[in-house]
Amino acid sequence: MIKINRKLLPIKAHYFFFMAAMGPVLPQLPVLGKELGVSSMVIGTITGILPIIFLIAKPVFGLIVDILRNHRKSIFMGLILIMTVCFALLGYVPPQPTLTFDVRNVNGNVLEECTSSDVLDETKCDNQIKRILCSSKCFILPMSFLVNLTDTNPNITESNLCKMSNETVSNDCDLICHQDFENGRNCLYKKFTFWAFVVLMSIGSIGFNVVNSISDAICFDVIGQDFDYGKQRVWGTIGYGCSALIAGYAVDYFSGTSITYTPALFVMVVCSVFDLLACIKLKLPIMEASDNIFKDLKNLMKDKRVVVFLIFAVFSGIVDSFIVYYLFWYLEDLAQMSRIGNIKLLEGVIVAAETLGGEVIFFSISGMILKRFGHVHCFSMCFINYALRLGLISIVPSPWWIVPIEIVFQGPTYALTYTTIVAYANELAPPGASATMQGIAAGMDDGFGYAVGSFMGGLLYKYLGGKCTLQIFSLIALVCSIVHLILHKTILKPVESTKVYEYKSPEEAIATTLENYRI
Repeated sequence: MIKINRKLLPIKAHYFFFMAAMGPVLPQLPVLGKELGVSSMVIGTITGILPIIFLIAKPVFGLIVDILRNHRKSIFMGLILIMTVCFALLGYVPPQPTLTFDVRNVNGNVLEECTSSDVLDETKCDNQIKRILCSSKCFILPMSFLVNLTDTNPNITESNLCKMSNETVSNDCDLICHQDFENGRNCLYKKFTFWAFVVLMSIGSIGFNVVNSISDAICFDVIGQDFDYGKQRVWGTIGYGCSALIAGYAVDYFSGTSITYTPALFVMVVCSVFDLLACIKLKLPIMEASDNIFKDLKNLMKDKRVVVFLIFAVFSGIVDSFIVYYLFWYLEDLAQMSRIGNIKLLEGVIVAAETLGGEVIFFSISGMILKRFGHVHCFSMCFINYALRLGLISIVPSPWWIVPIEIVFQGPTYALTYTTIVAYANELAPPGASATMQGIAAGMDDGFGYAVGSFMGGLLYKYLGGKCTLQIFSLIALVCSIVHLILHKTILKPVESTKVYEYKSPEEAIATTLENYRI
């Protein structure tokens, strides 16, 4: 007979509904920005700046929660409400009109290079000349063209196309094109669409990240030392995977010629309501307060092991950031080249594979793994697994191949890394400063680490493409694994005691002790 611990039901329910609310939204934020006309470079800049704010916001709110301990629940629920409202309002951001089309059997010999006057006119917002970005099997990297739109429904042919470079285009080449917002961005960035997206995405993302770190601190307050953190957090993974799969199917089902995210946002709002109801039932124990929280943290930061731990937490955020921010971007580019439909359903399947596959297993057994190998070896293993994961994704010929990769590697990468960081941060935290310490660790991982990784990923994606960028991040993960292990086997290796202990009988030990303390 299964025995249910009713004390832990509210924290399990919170994780389930909180992450279920985020499943339909978080993976789609960069893609939503792309569909609004925001480039990979700009998305990389935005998602690079946001984690810097996370780095500040997480410890600050953690400190507030630790100081105002009697109001922990109210602050916590208020942040969840603000986050939900901001993400829900993203569905009402007016889309930027874009141009997508195919051009068949292009004769490369008749295409002329664009004139300087055409290029100058293209930068004007009210001009008919627009820049388009085309992909094809005829060339490896996408190429830029200009097209003269002479009416509302243009019949685009070679006659109104010109090349932006002197690169060769093969004869009888099929082009898959869409309007390119990489250049002439001033038109988009002066409009309400862009700034509404940036503000709502920023506030919602900050709210999510702060709530996430406070959730872990509250979880440890509730479970104490008697229960396994991973077995509570796994319910968040289950909720995230289920809702992402349901929302992905619903978006594909209800979308017509254009994609609508209304079903996904509806799922998010419903799950957030249930989350708030679960939080009402949370009973937070009275915790010991720190005498001087700032002094405790200052002393903690002098420990070289803590410093190395936080540095590699940053690198774990860097390698994970590409998957968080650009996996679906790469997936959609790959699907476009492969002419595969139902892409939103595929994205939902991938999130479900990540969470309901590897994450459920590894969050459930992460406590046992940490006890067996320790956080040092677990961290090194996580970086090796990230290297394999990113490298394999870079060589898949079809988006559907990403599904088995994510099933296998999401657990030993994200789930194990997350548990390692959270558990070690809780172990290091001084009494009464658990939320603050969780905020610092999380701020370094998905704060500063994500900032560096997302900006670097956006830059590399623009100039080198998704495949090459994935391989560069894979190499970074491999180097981190080797360096981390070497540091802990050399500089940070525990010093073994050289003192020789001599065995004495109980009578001799008592006599020696009395002799040593004789006045």
